Amino acid sequence: MKTLILGIGNTLLSDEGIGIHVLNALQKAPPQPAGITYMDGGTLSFTLADAIEDCDHLVVVDASELKASAGTVKVFTNEAMDSFVTSGNKKSVHEVGLADVLSIALLNDSLPKKRALVGIQPQKLDWGEQPTPAVETAIPTACLAVKDLLETWA
Repeated sequence: MKTLILGIGNTLLSDEGIGIHVLNALQKAPPQPAGITYMDGGTLSFTLADAIEDCDHLVVVDASELKASAGTVKVFTNEAMDSFVTSGNKKSVHEVGLADVLSIALLNDSLPKKRALVGIQPQKLDWGEQPTPAVETAIPTACLAVKDLLETWA
């Protein structure tokens, strides 16, 4: 099984970069499971469609509007993820939305069988290279959520 862990965000916009910060923390944590590809998805692009279509399992980590306290982590799987990303819950500066990229895979009948969004509630989406303290403290929780998904899917 091929699993893609896709961190999304702009690390120049404080909490907007949380997906990349979580991705970096995951890559540093041993042991690394087999079959995992880590990808910095930046601020999204249609070029990510090929990587998404090529995996069996997909975990996306991104700042998301959860209508919760800053740093809250929530996991959406499969259809719940699809519904969440298409319902306008994303606080984002991305030109291309995650729903757009997933739609390409769906149209090509290549949507990963198992997929999840690990969303983190941002506090601030303004200039800054580090997440706010509330969001930074969510990094270990988000990493644990990703590891739990991988264990469940194994």
